[in-house]
Formats: sequence, structure tokens, C-alpha cells
Amino acid sequence: MTYHPKSDFMRVMMERGFLADCTDYQGLDEALSKGVVTAYIGYDATAKSLHVGHLLNIMMLRWLQKTGHKPITLMGGGTTKVGDPSFRSDERPLLGPEQIDANIDGMKQVFAKYLGYGEGATDALMLNNAEWLDGLNYLEFLRDIGRHFSVNRMLSFESVKSRLDREQSLSFLEFNYMILQAYDFLELHRRYGCSLQMGGSDQWGNIVNGIDLTRRVLDAEIYGLTSPLLTTSDGRKMGKSQGGAMWLNADMLSPYAFWQFWRNTTDADVGRFLKLYTELPVEECDRLGALGGAEINEAKIVLANEVTTLCHGAEAAAAAEATAREVFEKGGVGDDLPKFDVTLEVIPAETIDAPQPGFYVPAGALFVEAKLAKSGKDAKRLIAEGGAMVNDQPIDKSFPFVERSVLQGDYAKLSAGKKRHALIRLAD
Repeated sequence: MTYHPKSDFMRVMMERGFLADCTDYQGLDEALSKGVVTAYIGYDATAKSLHVGHLLNIMMLRWLQKTGHKPITLMGGGTTKVGDPSFRSDERPLLGPEQIDANIDGMKQVFAKYLGYGEGATDALMLNNAEWLDGLNYLEFLRDIGRHFSVNRMLSFESVKSRLDREQSLSFLEFNYMILQAYDFLELHRRYGCSLQMGGSDQWGNIVNGIDLTRRVLDAEIYGLTSPLLTTSDGRKMGKSQGGAMWLNADMLSPYAFWQFWRNTTDADVGRFLKLYTELPVEECDRLGALGGAEINEAKIVLANEVTTLCHGAEAAAAAEATAREVFEKGGVGDDLPKFDVTLEVIPAETIDAPQPGFYVPAGALFVEAKLAKSGKDAKRLIAEGGAMVNDQPIDKSFPFVERSVLQGDYAKLSAGKKRHALIRLAD
């Protein structure tokens, strides 16, 4: 792409690697140069927290506001009742209204850290598409909106085609999703003058539908812009780790575990992630990303600190770094490691042929409770490979139990390999 942008926002998007595609580079760039552009990204309420996979688009909204424009975070209180089928192999589980509302409450906590909300010209708005979707009259909607959609064209979109040949067929309920999302754009333009929808590149078909509908109904000039779907250099989907999703809410993932996720970035991804997930100057991101040997580890600490400061605050980032240095450099325990008080079955020594009298707890259960293993099977594999430790001592593969006294009073330190740690003790 050789286009040279005039507007600050498009320049940032292109320089930092946010831009995958745009419906009209020049038209959007000129609109951004002339005045305040209102743009939105939609978020269905499928969980109580957003995760690292959403962070790239949240940063796009943050840059939009920082460069003088108005972001809208659209909560999918209506569309979540249908479920986005894009590139999914099966239908999403349907959630009830109470669960959707609870999820939206959890998601709202994240946005307030990245965006400034209010009544000003560039203050962010938080809206819920249930406001206009819940009250739709089906027959009127089919007549006024449905007539603008070609089924032939809808079937041609990659997000739909990927489901047509699968064992789990695309339901009519899910097929309606792209019409509802297109209608969102129409309503946001009509009500709030919104002229840009952004999202991941998997949303391209849905975005184009919204633009086409709004042009047909309101004869309006509006735009779409997508970001790349990120994978790490080793091919993993961004936001996933051995421990599961990397949530952005502190009550679902500790700031230390969040910090550690970024600290464990592979060398090849450091420069790219600094550009996408921090606000450091591009030149500094390039410099840090080009470091080699042991120096790249300091660049990873800069990345972890910058991203954690944005999400959880400077104090949480500093505490996470201090804990990491205590754990890794000095072999200590660290004050900021995630802590778990658990109630588990205690087994008498004689029933498991223990080497010493007393009471014991299955080691695998400890690692599952501390979220260092996804399942008992995963914990068993970790122990068999010698990666499971309690207070820096490997668990005996032939006797995978921990003596109860080790888990009473002070917290015991569990380690899954060299990089993942937690503190655990038996509840009183």
C-alpha cells in the first residue's frame, strides 16, 4: 500500500500496523482531515470480560480519540441474542437477558481505562444496540430493510461460505446476524452521525453490508476500515495461552499474569507488539524490537510495563515487574503472584502408600485450582514432564501428592515450568 495519508489517524493506523483494508482510503482520509469523524466498533457480550484478542481494536478507538475524533463502543445487547457466525465451526450458545446484561457490566470496566467518555465533541459514547433492535417489528423490518439484501451476495461472503460445507449447518437465526449488524451502522449514522465502522478483518463482509444498506436507505457516504487478525510469530491466535484466554478484567486474570503474558512475548513479535499495544514512538518500538541477545528481555519488560499500565495502572505494572524479578532473578516467592485459597480432598497416608505418615493432597488438583493447568489430564502431563514444582521442588512423578502441612498457614508457591507461578494454600 503506497497511499500517503493526510490525517493523523490514518497515518497512525498505517505506520503502526493497524490497517488491513479500507473501503475508500482517500475518501476516509479526507473526511478525517476536514473535521471530527465518529466511528464505532461493536462488541457482543459473550463473556464477562474482553480479552487480549480485543485489545488491538480498543487501541484503534483510543488512537481515534487521541487524534481528535469521536469513538463509539457499541455493546451488542441485541445482536448477542443471535450470535455472530463469522468463521465459527458451530453455533454460539444462546445467552439469556440477565447473563448478557451481566457480561456488558463486566466489559464496560475495560473501556473506561482506554477512552474518555462524556458529552464533548470527541468524548466517547457507550451505546447498546438493544436500544433499537429489541423493539423491531419483524414484518416492517423485512419490508423496509430485508428487501435491500441479496441472499446470493450474502452466501458469497467467506464468513458464511466457511460454514455451508460443515457438519454444523448455518441456522437461519445466525444468517440474520449480518443484517442486524448492517442495521446497526444505519441506526448509528441516523442517530449519531457515525460515518466509520472498524473491526477485525473477519468482519469485512458485515461492514460492507452496513455501508451498502446505509447508502441505499439514507444515500450517505460512509466508510469501513479493518485491522489484521493477529497471530503470534509461532502461529498461535493472539490472546490465547496455555492457561486459557488472557482476560482484561483484573477479577478474571490477575495483573501479574497479564504482565507475564506480555513478558513472555517471542523475540520476533516484540517490535510489532510495541507498535500495536503501546503508545511509544514508532522509532523507539523499532529500536527495542531490533535488540538481540539478553537485551531483548529488557524490551519485553518495557512492553509488559506499557501494556499493563494502560490496562491496570502504573502501580500494578510496577508490582508485577517487582514480583517477576523476585521470582526469576532471586528465586523468591513475590508478593504479586495470583493467590488461591482452596478446599480440596485430604487423603490419609496409608490409603496411598505414602512414604511418611500424615495427610496428602493430589498435586494435579492443586495445579488445576491455581489455573496453571486446564484439566487433570493437563496437570498429569505437566507432572510427568517434570515441569510441576511446589516451593521450587519438582513433584515426584511416582508419588504426585503434596503433604498437607506444606499448604497450611503460609502460601505455597506452585510453578508450571519456569514462567508460570501462583501461590496456593488450603482454606481454614
